[in-house]
Amino acid sequence: MSTTILTERDGAIATITLNRPDKLNALNAEMFAALDQAFVDLSSSTQNANVACAILTGAGDKAFAAGADIAAMQNMSVEQARAFSETGHRVCARIEHAPFPVIGAINGFALGGGCEIALACDFLYASDKAKFGQPEVNLGVMPGFGGSQRLARRVGIGRARELCYTGDTLGASEALRIGLVNGVVPHAELLPKVREVALKIAQKGRLAVAQCKRALYTGADVPLDVANALEVQSFAMLFGTSDRAEGMKAFLEKRKAAFTGT
Repeated sequence: MSTTILTERDGAIATITLNRPDKLNALNAEMFAALDQAFVDLSSSTQNANVACAILTGAGDKAFAAGADIAAMQNMSVEQARAFSETGHRVCARIEHAPFPVIGAINGFALGGGCEIALACDFLYASDKAKFGQPEVNLGVMPGFGGSQRLARRVGIGRARELCYTGDTLGASEALRIGLVNGVVPHAELLPKVREVALKIAQKGRLAVAQCKRALYTGADVPLDVANALEVQSFAMLFGTSDRAEGMKAFLEKRKAAFTGT
Protein backbone atom coordinates (compact mmCIF):
# COMPACT_ATOMS: atom_id res chain seq x y z
CA MET A 1 0.00 0.00 0.00
CA SER A 2 1.43 3.36 -1.04
CA THR A 3 2.38 5.87 1.64
CA THR A 4 2.69 8.72 -0.86
CA ILE A 5 -0.85 9.79 0.05
CA LEU A 6 -2.27 9.94 3.58
CA THR A 7 -6.04 10.00 4.10
CA GLU A 8 -7.59 10.88 7.45
CA ARG A 9 -11.21 11.22 8.50
CA ASP A 10 -12.58 13.54 11.18
CA GLY A 11 -16.31 13.01 11.10
CA ALA A 12 -17.65 14.25 7.79
CA ILE A 13 -14.36 15.92 6.81
CA ALA A 14 -11.62 14.03 4.95
CA THR A 15 -8.04 15.30 4.78
CA ILE A 16 -5.82 14.03 1.95
CA THR A 17 -2.11 14.80 2.30
CA LEU A 18 0.49 14.55 -0.47
CA ASN A 19 3.23 12.71 1.40
CA ARG A 20 6.71 12.91 -0.13
CA PRO A 21 8.08 15.73 2.02
CA ASP A 22 11.71 14.76 1.35
CA LYS A 23 11.00 15.40 -2.36
CA LEU A 24 8.85 18.50 -1.70
CA ASN A 25 5.84 16.28 -2.50
CA ALA A 26 6.87 16.04 -6.15
CA LEU A 27 4.29 14.17 -8.19
CA ASN A 28 5.17 10.80 -9.69
CA ALA A 29 3.22 7.86 -11.08
CA GLU A 30 2.89 6.17 -7.69
CA MET A 31 1.52 9.33 -6.06
CA PHE A 32 -0.92 9.93 -8.90
CA ALA A 33 -2.23 6.36 -8.62
CA ALA A 34 -2.65 6.69 -4.85
CA LEU A 35 -4.34 10.10 -5.13
CA ASP A 36 -6.69 8.80 -7.79
CA GLN A 37 -7.62 5.82 -5.62
CA ALA A 38 -8.15 8.03 -2.56
CA PHE A 39 -10.75 10.09 -4.41
CA VAL A 40 -12.36 6.99 -5.92
CA ASP A 41 -12.76 5.58 -2.41
CA LEU A 42 -14.07 8.82 -0.88
CA SER A 43 -16.51 9.29 -3.76
CA SER A 44 -17.86 5.74 -3.69
CA SER A 45 -21.55 5.22 -3.00
CA THR A 46 -20.79 3.64 0.37
CA GLN A 47 -18.63 6.51 1.64
CA ASN A 48 -19.98 9.50 -0.24
CA ALA A 49 -22.95 10.02 2.09
CA ASN A 50 -20.49 10.38 4.96
CA VAL A 51 -18.10 12.88 3.31
CA ALA A 52 -19.27 16.48 3.36
CA CYS A 53 -16.00 18.19 2.47
CA ALA A 54 -12.37 17.27 1.76
CA ILE A 55 -9.13 19.14 2.39
CA LEU A 56 -6.13 18.58 0.13
CA THR A 57 -2.71 19.63 1.45
CA GLY A 58 0.97 18.69 1.47
CA ALA A 59 3.19 17.12 4.12
CA GLY A 60 5.91 19.21 5.71
CA ASP A 61 6.38 22.96 5.97
CA LYS A 62 7.88 23.71 2.56
CA ALA A 63 5.59 22.45 -0.18
CA PHE A 64 2.08 21.56 -1.22
CA ALA A 65 3.68 19.99 -4.30
CA ALA A 66 6.73 21.52 -5.94
CA GLY A 67 5.83 20.01 -9.32
CA ALA A 68 6.14 16.76 -11.19
CA ASP A 69 9.16 14.58 -10.44
CA ILE A 70 11.66 15.81 -13.04
CA ALA A 71 14.03 12.90 -12.45
CA ALA A 72 11.23 10.51 -13.37
CA MET A 73 10.34 12.58 -16.46
CA GLN A 74 13.83 13.17 -17.82
CA ASN A 75 14.02 10.16 -20.13
CA MET A 76 10.34 9.87 -21.09
CA SER A 77 9.50 9.19 -24.71
CA VAL A 78 6.72 11.06 -26.49
CA GLU A 79 4.38 8.15 -25.85
CA GLN A 80 5.32 7.96 -22.17
CA ALA A 81 4.86 11.71 -21.79
CA ARG A 82 1.38 11.47 -23.32
CA ALA A 83 0.44 8.70 -20.89
CA PHE A 84 1.80 10.70 -17.93
CA SER A 85 -0.14 13.78 -19.03
CA GLU A 86 -3.33 11.75 -19.43
CA THR A 87 -2.84 10.33 -15.93
CA GLY A 88 -2.48 13.82 -14.47
CA HIS A 89 -5.59 14.98 -16.30
CA ARG A 90 -7.56 12.01 -15.02
CA VAL A 91 -6.56 12.66 -11.42
CA CYS A 92 -7.33 16.39 -11.66
CA ALA A 93 -10.74 15.57 -13.14
CA ARG A 94 -11.34 13.10 -10.30
CA ILE A 95 -10.71 15.90 -7.77
CA GLU A 96 -12.75 18.42 -9.73
CA HIS A 97 -15.77 16.14 -10.09
CA ALA A 98 -15.81 14.70 -6.57
CA PRO A 99 -19.39 14.85 -5.24
CA PHE A 100 -18.25 17.08 -2.36
CA PRO A 101 -16.22 20.30 -2.19
CA VAL A 102 -12.44 19.97 -2.10
CA ILE A 103 -10.56 22.84 -0.46
CA GLY A 104 -6.86 23.20 -1.19
CA ALA A 105 -4.71 24.13 1.83
CA ILE A 106 -1.59 25.40 0.08
CA ASN A 107 1.17 25.23 2.65
CA GLY A 108 4.19 26.07 0.49
CA PHE A 109 5.36 25.63 -3.09
CA ALA A 110 2.57 24.85 -5.57
CA LEU A 111 4.50 24.88 -8.82
CA GLY A 112 3.95 23.16 -12.14
CA GLY A 113 1.96 19.99 -11.50
CA GLY A 114 1.45 21.11 -7.91
CA CYS A 115 -0.29 24.26 -9.09
CA GLU A 116 -2.36 22.16 -11.48
CA ILE A 117 -3.51 19.84 -8.69
CA ALA A 118 -4.39 22.91 -6.63
CA LEU A 119 -6.39 24.40 -9.52
CA ALA A 120 -8.55 21.25 -9.61
CA CYS A 121 -9.78 22.04 -6.09
CA ASP A 122 -13.00 24.00 -5.62
CA PHE A 123 -11.13 26.87 -3.99
CA LEU A 124 -7.89 27.53 -2.16
CA TYR A 125 -6.52 29.03 1.02
CA ALA A 126 -2.81 29.71 1.18
CA SER A 127 -0.13 30.04 3.82
CA ASP A 128 1.70 33.34 3.70
CA LYS A 129 4.72 31.24 2.67
CA ALA A 130 3.00 29.77 -0.41
CA LYS A 131 4.36 30.21 -3.94
CA PHE A 132 2.45 29.51 -7.14
CA GLY A 133 3.47 29.18 -10.76
CA GLN A 134 3.56 27.25 -14.01
CA PRO A 135 7.31 27.29 -14.69
CA GLU A 136 7.33 24.44 -17.22
CA VAL A 137 8.74 26.66 -20.01
CA ASN A 138 11.98 26.82 -18.01
CA LEU A 139 12.32 23.09 -18.77
CA GLY A 140 11.34 23.37 -22.43
CA VAL A 141 7.84 22.00 -21.89
CA MET A 142 4.41 23.35 -20.94
CA PRO A 143 1.74 22.55 -18.34
CA GLY A 144 0.57 19.00 -18.91
CA PHE A 145 -2.15 18.37 -16.32
CA GLY A 146 -4.67 21.06 -17.28
CA GLY A 147 -2.80 24.09 -15.95
CA SER A 148 -3.08 26.21 -19.07
CA GLN A 149 -6.85 25.72 -19.10
CA ARG A 150 -7.82 25.82 -15.42
CA LEU A 151 -5.49 28.74 -14.72
CA ALA A 152 -7.15 30.80 -17.47
CA ARG A 153 -10.57 29.99 -16.08
CA ARG A 154 -9.46 30.93 -12.56
CA VAL A 155 -7.56 34.19 -13.14
CA GLY A 156 -8.37 35.20 -16.73
CA ILE A 157 -6.72 34.51 -20.06
CA GLY A 158 -4.30 37.47 -19.99
CA ARG A 159 -2.83 36.61 -16.60
CA ALA A 160 -2.65 32.91 -17.49
CA ARG A 161 -0.75 33.71 -20.68
CA GLU A 162 1.71 35.83 -18.74
CA LEU A 163 2.35 33.13 -16.14
CA CYS A 164 2.63 30.28 -18.64
CA TYR A 165 4.86 32.21 -21.08
CA THR A 166 7.25 33.68 -18.47
CA GLY A 167 7.32 30.84 -15.97
CA ASP A 168 7.18 33.44 -13.19
CA THR A 169 6.15 32.49 -9.67
CA LEU A 170 3.71 34.40 -7.46
CA GLY A 171 3.75 34.93 -3.73
CA ALA A 172 0.63 34.37 -1.67
CA SER A 173 -0.42 38.04 -1.56
CA GLU A 174 -0.25 38.37 -5.35
CA ALA A 175 -2.12 35.09 -5.77
CA LEU A 176 -4.86 36.55 -3.58
CA ARG A 177 -4.92 39.81 -5.54
CA ILE A 178 -5.51 38.08 -8.87
CA GLY A 179 -8.11 35.67 -7.48
CA LEU A 180 -6.05 32.49 -7.59
CA VAL A 181 -6.68 31.91 -3.87
CA ASN A 182 -9.58 32.90 -1.64
CA GLY A 183 -7.54 33.85 1.39
CA VAL A 184 -4.05 34.04 2.86
CA VAL A 185 -3.34 33.27 6.51
CA PRO A 186 -0.21 32.94 8.66
CA HIS A 187 1.47 29.61 8.02
CA ALA A 188 0.62 28.06 11.40
CA GLU A 189 -3.05 29.03 11.04
CA LEU A 190 -3.62 27.50 7.59
CA LEU A 191 -5.08 24.11 8.49
CA PRO A 192 -7.19 25.45 11.38
CA LYS A 193 -8.65 28.05 9.01
CA VAL A 194 -9.38 25.51 6.28
CA ARG A 195 -10.92 23.08 8.78
CA GLU A 196 -13.14 25.89 10.04
CA VAL A 197 -14.43 26.50 6.51
CA ALA A 198 -14.81 22.76 5.85
CA LEU A 199 -16.82 22.37 9.06
CA LYS A 200 -19.10 25.24 8.04
CA ILE A 201 -19.77 23.50 4.72
CA ALA A 202 -20.30 20.15 6.47
CA GLN A 203 -23.14 21.66 8.49
CA LYS A 204 -25.12 22.59 5.37
CA GLY A 205 -27.38 20.38 3.30
CA ARG A 206 -24.95 18.04 1.54
CA LEU A 207 -27.20 17.35 -1.42
CA ALA A 208 -27.68 21.09 -1.90
CA VAL A 209 -23.93 21.74 -1.75
CA ALA A 210 -23.33 18.93 -4.25
CA GLN A 211 -25.87 20.40 -6.65
CA CYS A 212 -24.31 23.86 -6.26
CA LYS A 213 -20.95 22.34 -7.21
CA ARG A 214 -22.43 20.53 -10.19
CA ALA A 215 -24.23 23.63 -11.49
CA LEU A 216 -21.21 25.91 -11.04
CA TYR A 217 -18.79 23.57 -12.81
CA THR A 218 -21.08 22.49 -15.61
CA GLY A 219 -22.56 25.93 -16.16
CA ALA A 220 -19.21 27.67 -16.49
CA ASP A 221 -18.57 26.30 -20.00
CA VAL A 222 -22.01 26.37 -21.59
CA PRO A 223 -24.28 29.20 -22.82
CA LEU A 224 -26.13 31.06 -20.07
CA ASP A 225 -29.56 29.75 -21.05
CA VAL A 226 -28.30 26.16 -20.88
CA ALA A 227 -26.65 26.82 -17.50
CA ASN A 228 -29.82 28.38 -16.14
CA ALA A 229 -31.84 25.36 -17.30
CA LEU A 230 -29.41 23.17 -15.34
CA GLU A 231 -30.00 25.31 -12.27
CA VAL A 232 -33.78 24.95 -12.63
CA GLN A 233 -33.40 21.18 -12.85
CA SER A 234 -31.18 20.97 -9.76
CA PHE A 235 -33.31 23.41 -7.76
CA ALA A 236 -36.46 21.41 -8.48
CA MET A 237 -34.82 18.06 -7.75
CA LEU A 238 -33.83 19.20 -4.26
CA PHE A 239 -37.52 19.71 -3.40
CA GLY A 240 -37.84 15.93 -3.44
CA THR A 241 -35.30 15.47 -0.64
CA SER A 242 -35.70 15.06 3.10
CA ASP A 243 -33.00 17.70 3.63
CA ARG A 244 -35.10 20.34 1.87
CA ALA A 245 -38.11 19.52 4.05
CA GLU A 246 -35.97 19.58 7.20
CA GLY A 247 -34.18 22.79 6.26
CA MET A 248 -37.35 24.75 5.64
CA LYS A 249 -39.09 23.30 8.70
CA ALA A 250 -36.11 24.20 10.89
CA PHE A 251 -36.05 27.73 9.50
CA LEU A 252 -39.73 28.26 10.30
CA GLU A 253 -39.27 26.74 13.76
CA LYS A 254 -36.20 28.96 14.36
CA ARG A 255 -33.83 26.06 15.08
CA LYS A 256 -30.74 24.54 13.53
CA ALA A 257 -31.47 22.04 10.77
CA ALA A 258 -30.47 18.40 11.25
CA PHE A 259 -29.54 17.40 7.72
CA THR A 260 -29.11 13.72 6.87
CA GLY A 261 -27.94 13.87 3.24
CA THR A 262 -31.17 12.29 1.99
